[in-house]
Amino acid sequence: MTSRALASIALGAAVILGATGCNMISPQATTIPYSAAEGINIDDASGPVKVRNLFIVADESGENGNLIGNFVNNTDEDHTVTIQINEGADAVNVEVDVDAHSTVVLGGTGDNGEDPVLLEGMNAEVGATVVSYITSGGETVMTHVPVLEEKLHYLEGLAPKE
Repeated sequence: MTSRALASIALGAAVILGATGCNMISPQATTIPYSAAEGINIDDASGPVKVRNLFIVADESGENGNLIGNFVNNTDEDHTVTIQINEGADAVNVEVDVDAHSTVVLGGTGDNGEDPVLLEGMNAEVGATVVSYITSGGETVMTHVPVLEEKLHYLEGLAPKE
């Protein structure tokens, strides 16, 4: 081979490596776990009951809201999940009973759908998050639950009725 051909091959390899080499050291976004929903997910550290897509749909003032979410119990025992929304004078406490090998869907439809839990006097800012404590099987997890409004078409009918 001539030196001109070798130079062309080397230049081509450098261009290809330069154009695609970043992918070898950059993290791939598709491998980063995230919650593909409005709500939050709480897994293994939370005790026997897993929480899926937990969020609040509030009225316009943010004073009252409906707790929406799924509670999954894959164990052989019934469990009660205790949820404290907000802190201090604005704290609201609720309990959700989840039978063994079942899922409770607050605000859902179908066979396992139940009415959302009304949170009166939570005084939260719509569009923000509220500090929340979720207890299942003696394990408590502190998290931030998003507060949404029903202006999004798929949340229509989920805000508290006045």
